[in-house]
Amino acid sequence: MDAHQEPVTAKKPVSSLLRSSGVVGVMTLLSRVLGLVRDVVIANLFGATGSADAFFVAFKIPNFLRRLFAEGAFSQAFVPVLSEYRTQRTLADVQLLVNRVAGTLGAILLLVTLIAVAASPIVTAVFAPGFYMHETVKFDLASDMLRITFPYLLLISLTAFAGAILNSYERFAVPAFTPVLLNVCLIGCALFLTPIMDEPVMALAWGVLMAGAVQLCFQLPFLWHLRLLPKPRWGWQDEGVQRILMLMLPALFGVSVAQINLLLDTVLASFLQTGSVSWLYYSDRLSELPLGVFGIAISTVILPSLSRKHASQSTDSFAHTLDWAVRMILLIGLPSAVALVMLAEPLIITLFKYGAMTERDVAMSAMSLRAYGVGLLAFMLIKVLAPGYFSRQDMKTPVKIAIQAMLANMVFNLLLIFPFQHVGLAAATSMSAFLNAGLLLRGLLKEGVFVWQPGWGLYLVRLIVALLTLASVIYWLSPSVTQWLAADIWSRAVLMGRVVGVGVVAYFAVLVGLGMRLRDIRA
Repeated sequence: MDAHQEPVTAKKPVSSLLRSSGVVGVMTLLSRVLGLVRDVVIANLFGATGSADAFFVAFKIPNFLRRLFAEGAFSQAFVPVLSEYRTQRTLADVQLLVNRVAGTLGAILLLVTLIAVAASPIVTAVFAPGFYMHETVKFDLASDMLRITFPYLLLISLTAFAGAILNSYERFAVPAFTPVLLNVCLIGCALFLTPIMDEPVMALAWGVLMAGAVQLCFQLPFLWHLRLLPKPRWGWQDEGVQRILMLMLPALFGVSVAQINLLLDTVLASFLQTGSVSWLYYSDRLSELPLGVFGIAISTVILPSLSRKHASQSTDSFAHTLDWAVRMILLIGLPSAVALVMLAEPLIITLFKYGAMTERDVAMSAMSLRAYGVGLLAFMLIKVLAPGYFSRQDMKTPVKIAIQAMLANMVFNLLLIFPFQHVGLAAATSMSAFLNAGLLLRGLLKEGVFVWQPGWGLYLVRLIVALLTLASVIYWLSPSVTQWLAADIWSRAVLMGRVVGVGVVAYFAVLVGLGMRLRDIRA
C-alpha cells in the first residue's frame, strides 16, 4: 500500500452506528431545544403578525436552498464520492478533491448570492407571490430582509461542505453541534438588537447573517486537524467534481421533496389570511424536533457507512444496516407522531402562547401541527430510505419517485387548500410524504437492497402495545385546553414535563416488559 494511502476502514458494527447516532442525536437535541427557545422568543416579540410573516419568508428562502443544495443534494452526492476516494485512493487525492470542490462550490454560490441580493424583489415575488399581489408592506419588508439573509446560503453551504467531510471521517459531533450557533445568534439579536432597530424585525435578519459566518469559522479548525482544510481551487473539469455535479442534479429532487413541498406550502399560504405563514412555521418547527433529533441523526450516520459498505461490496451488511435504521425510525417516530397529534394545543401553548401570540394563533397552529404530525413517520422514513439509493450512487430512481410525490403534493394542495386553508397544505405535505416513503421502500425491496431481517412480527406487536399505552397515558394525564391556557409558564412547563416524562417511561417500560432489550436495538 502507498505510504500516503489511508487504510480501508473496517466494517462499522451496528452498535457503533447506534453510539454515533446517539452522539448526533444529543447534539441535535441541544440545537432543537435552543431552536424552540428561539421560536418562543420570536413568537413573544412578533407573534403571527405581518412582520413575522415577512421574516419567515426572508429566512425560509435561503434556508430552503441550503437544505435543497447544501445539506440535501450536495451532501448526498459528495459523501459517497469522498468515501470512495478515502477507501480507494491516497490522502493527497482526497485533499485535491476537497480543494477543487471548495473552489468550484464557493465560486458558484458567490455568483448566485450576488444575483439574488441584487434581484431580491424578484426572488421574493417568486417565493411569496401573494405578498407581491396583495400585501405591499409585507412584500417590501421581506425583500429588504432577503438582501441581508440570502448571503447566509453561501456561508452555510460551505459549512455543510465542511460538515460532510467531518461526517465522512466519523467526526459527527462537530457538524451536529454547529446549528446551535445559529440559534444562539438569533436569540441574542432578537433580545439585544430588536430594541434599537428602527424596524425591530430586521434584527432577526442580521442574526441570520451573523450565524452563517460564525458556523463556518467554527468548523475550520477541525478540518485543519484532519489535514483537510480546503485550499480552494477552481476545478470544474476535475473528474471527481464532475461526478459530484452529475450526482447532484437528480439528487436535488430525490432528497428534498419534503422541503420543496413545504416551500410550496409557503407560496400558497402567502395568498391566505395574515398569520397563515406563521402558523405553518410554528407547527413545522415542532414537527421537525423529532425529525431532526432522530431521523436526520440516523440518516447522517448511515450514509457514510452505507457508502463504504457498497464500495467494499458488503451486501449483507448493507441490508442489515438499512433494516436497523428503519426499526430505529419506527421505535422513535411512532410515539413522536402520537404525542404531536394528541398534545398539539398543549405544546403550542406551553412554548409559544406568550406576548403577541393569541388564542386564535394557538388553535390555528395546532391544527396544522396535527396534520404534520400524521406525516412525521413518513418524513423520517424518507431520511433513512433515500441513503439506500444515494450510497450506491443511484440517483435516477429517487428522482422518478420524487417527481411522482411532488406532482401528487400539488394535486393534494389544490384539493385541500380551499376547504381547509393552511391545514390542507400541511395535510397535503404529509400525504405526499407517505407516497414518497412507500415508493422508496418498494424500490429497495424490489432491487433486493433492503431485506427484512428476522423478528419483525414480534417487533411490531411490541410497538403497537407500547403505543396504545402511551396514548392512554397522554389522554389520562393531559388536562383540557382551557386549563392549559389558564396556567402560568412554570405550571405549563411542569405539567408538560409530567405528561411527557410519564409517557416516555410507560412506553419503554411496556417494551421492556414485553421482552425488548438493548441488544435487540444494537444488533
